[in-house]
Amino acid sequence: MQVQNLYQPFEIEYMVSDHCQIQNHRQTFFELIYIMNGEGTYHVNSNKFPYRSDNLFMVMPMEDHHTTVVKTTAFLFIRFNKIFLEGQKAVDQKSEMGSWIKKLEFIFRNTNSMNGCIVRNTQDKPLVRSLTAAILQEHLNNQTLHKELMQQLINTLLTIVARNISLHHLDGKNKASKNISFDLIQYIHHNIYSPEKLKAESIASHFNISLNYISEYFKKHTGENLQQYIINYKLSLVEIRLNHSDMRLNEIAFELGFTDESHLTRIFKKYRGINPTEYRKTKLAIAS
Repeated sequence: MQVQNLYQPFEIEYMVSDHCQIQNHRQTFFELIYIMNGEGTYHVNSNKFPYRSDNLFMVMPMEDHHTTVVKTTAFLFIRFNKIFLEGQKAVDQKSEMGSWIKKLEFIFRNTNSMNGCIVRNTQDKPLVRSLTAAILQEHLNNQTLHKELMQQLINTLLTIVARNISLHHLDGKNKASKNISFDLIQYIHHNIYSPEKLKAESIASHFNISLNYISEYFKKHTGENLQQYIINYKLSLVEIRLNHSDMRLNEIAFELGFTDESHLTRIFKKYRGINPTEYRKTKLAIAS
């Protein structure tokens, strides 16, 4: 199977086609595919999703995917890689928004749970339409400060994607408790780098829920044990860093609140069945 690479931080491509020009393939970068108009089928990892105008799909690295065109389609491809992410991370470390890579973690953690188009919030559709039109216009005109403006537009688009994934993360859960369950999960994600705030006592106090009831409540409305969810979420962030950064294990351990590198290795192997070093080597071998 063909594997495509991206040799610059980001790339924009606009294509109008009445047939599928690209066969099933994989790629080593991230890609947003926006359907400006047209109809067809989007194929990813053996799943099929009908597409139409204003649909937006996100492709993760090394996923099998291609499209089948039914009616002439205008595609806007927005591609970016680790270099782009690290560049934004360096910029955001000086702002109040936190690092760019942290803003994307919710996307990386939950994208696979979404089916088909990832923009389902009706109020966001006009925003996405305007942003993609601006990205296309800037791509075609290539005026002064093109690179800087394009980065900001992509940043905003990804933030909207993250919001849509979060809004639908709890679909199928108890509707009456959806808001508080969502708030609990958002609280964990927001404070994942602050171990003290993730203690059951702190969470119970923040939400004014009995300490003896908080774990039972969380499991009842999310299907997972509270501490188990926190561990699994942390380990998913470890996987992101192993897959998409050059961070050393001791740096990852420090950032995510593990005692030290050996503590991280022990927990990772316990829950993932492989130590972090072997995991990283395996992923690199697959991508090469």
